[in-house]
Amino acid sequence: MSNRDFPLYTVKNDCQDCYKCVRRCPVKAIKIEDNSAMIVPELCIACGICYEVCPASAKQPRNDLARAKYLVSSNREIYVSLAPSWVTEFSEFSKDQLIAAIRRLGIKGVSETALGAQEVTATTVEKLKDAVNKKENRLMISTACPAVVEYVEKYLPELTPCLAQVASPLLAHCRMLKNKFGQHIETIFIGPCIAKKFEADRHPDLLSLSLSFEDLRQWLKDEGINPKELNPGVFDVFVLEEAQEGRAYPIEGGMIETIKPHNLSKDVYMTQITGIYSLQDELKHIDINNLHRPTFLECLACYGGCVSGPCTSNKSSGLQKRMEILKETSFDETALRKPQYNIAENYKSQDIDDGGRKFEEADIRKVLTKIGKYSIEDELNCGGCGYNTCRNFACALLEGKAEPEMCVSHMKHQAQRKANALIRCIPSPIVIVDAKLNIMEYNDQFRDTFWNEDEHAEIYDYNNLYGANLRDFVSFTNLFTASLDLEQDIHKEHVRHEDKMFDVVVFNIDKKQSVGGIIEDVTNAEMHKEQIAERAKEVIHKNLATVQQIACTLGEHMAETEVLLRSIAKDYATTDIESEGVKIRTNSTEKKV
Repeated sequence: MSNRDFPLYTVKNDCQDCYKCVRRCPVKAIKIEDNSAMIVPELCIACGICYEVCPASAKQPRNDLARAKYLVSSNREIYVSLAPSWVTEFSEFSKDQLIAAIRRLGIKGVSETALGAQEVTATTVEKLKDAVNKKENRLMISTACPAVVEYVEKYLPELTPCLAQVASPLLAHCRMLKNKFGQHIETIFIGPCIAKKFEADRHPDLLSLSLSFEDLRQWLKDEGINPKELNPGVFDVFVLEEAQEGRAYPIEGGMIETIKPHNLSKDVYMTQITGIYSLQDELKHIDINNLHRPTFLECLACYGGCVSGPCTSNKSSGLQKRMEILKETSFDETALRKPQYNIAENYKSQDIDDGGRKFEEADIRKVLTKIGKYSIEDELNCGGCGYNTCRNFACALLEGKAEPEMCVSHMKHQAQRKANALIRCIPSPIVIVDAKLNIMEYNDQFRDTFWNEDEHAEIYDYNNLYGANLRDFVSFTNLFTASLDLEQDIHKEHVRHEDKMFDVVVFNIDKKQSVGGIIEDVTNAEMHKEQIAERAKEVIHKNLATVQQIACTLGEHMAETEVLLRSIAKDYATTDIESEGVKIRTNSTEKKV
């Protein structure tokens, strides 16, 4: 089954690894897969608790609204079974306005699920009377809540025979609608329950699909229908008939109130249990072989009843909702109903792998060791992983339902060890301080670099600087305070402290709460640079001197050369020149050509 085909599913990208659903799931039907809390369909009872508690809205009920719209567009004849808790959910509308709005969505008719509840009561009364007559001191568990039925069938299979062999009010009502209007009609339930989608999936011949009150609000919004603006017509009424005592079903003890007029109280012990956690405690410890008379349990998975279902938006007090429901309920003790329909239902236990396998102690100890639980004292049983005890968590790991990262204390210690190893191994001085610049963490390099025996020995312990103030060790604490105030990382080069030079990086850890500093001693590097600079200057001066000397020498040589050449030229001017048979004598009156 696909993740989204089940009545409840996880939006993986929205899951924030908080494990709140794991902690609150009453049957631990959550499996951590790829760091997301996924629902395990075969274990889930669709109580909706994970949907209610998920802070990231990663748990969502299956959206069947598109299917409902398709049925309408296909011109099917559709009837709605409206849960009686609509009274507290849509208190801003009148009955006729809400019916009119639903019918304008393309619905043929609207009827009350409470009519099916009345039929369930009539059939249940007959079964209780039969038990009294036969003196069967047996337990009978109501089947009005599909989440309860699912829980018993999966997790208390030995109590499955105790389930009243009666259909739920919804399925009983669907039978009534199809009996009246024909087997061809489509039926849609609208109510506060997610588990009703189970009934739609398993009884498609009776129930086409199940919508929530939230779905109805969205549908009306999509179609631009405001019930307050409608003028209901003569046909905008509940079909079949209006319900009476059946409207009490959505509140705690409501079903028992419908049974009381039949005068069974003196022969049958009747009580109610609401809330899946209370239900677990009561049913797990009940001794069905030690009952002194027929016992009827009205069981509802939601505290206070269906008026507090997972898909309700009205967060009024349970008492207020109870009063509103009773206000709309009428009890006619003189008109005791008899069963009109065959609504018998057979329930069978479901074979599931609920993770209840027994593991060898050696395997459990091995897993506990992997998450840092080396002894009984290490087993904190904090519940942060979602499981009540560390051993339960270890079993979940063996079953493949959990991951080691779910153990908060283990991850904390592991992170601390990694951080300490990094701090210890980094060769540069490292220090982490709080908002008051008190030292929270440091490494030996920091201590050895900034420890001054004369200044610090009388105040601090050389082997324990935790809690010491950073101002007593370094002169550049202004970088740490600036990082805290600005909530930014700061990098400063060539910071002088006493006779040394440092490059300092201050980084944020918790905004306004703590910062860390990596301090690199660059004194030797800077001295080396200065030495190189001085050497370069010396070389430059020598080169300049050499150049100057060369230039001077070249100047002298050029002067001597010039004098020599001038002398040669002068002497050459007084010399006889003969060329091509022509003789010329300078300063002579004789010329020969």
